[in-house]
Amino acid sequence: QVQVAESGGGLVQVGGSLRLSCAASGIIFSLNDMGWYRQAPGKQRERVALINRGGTPNYADSVKGRFTISIDNAKNTAYLQMNSLKPEDTAVYYCNIRSAWYGRDFSGQGTQVTVSS
Repeated sequence: QVQVAESGGGLVQVGGSLRLSCAASGIIFSLNDMGWYRQAPGKQRERVALINRGGTPNYADSVKGRFTISIDNAKNTAYLQMNSLKPEDTAVYYCNIRSAWYGRDFSGQGTQVTVSS
C-alpha cells in the first residue's frame, strides 16, 4: 500500500523560508518521477518543481532561483526548500509521485503555505 504525506507548511512573512517534506511508504522516490504542485484558492493546480528518476530538476518560471527540489534516498523523503517567499506563493502544496509500475500517480493531502505581507 502506497502512502504519501506532506508536511512543513505554515505561516511565514514575505521574504521568509520554509522547507516542505514528502514522506512516502510503499514506493521508492529514486525509481519514479516526482514533483511538487500547488493550488491556491480559486485557481487551478500548477506545477512548481519536478525531479525525474535521473535526479534532474525542473522548475516553474515563477519559482526559479527561489525554490529547490531534492530527494534524500536514504530517508525516501523529498523536499522543497522555499526561499524568498512571496504572497503569491500562498497555496496548498502537494507532493506527487508518478509510478510507472503502478500506472498512476500518488499524492498526499497537501500542506498549507501562507505568506503574509
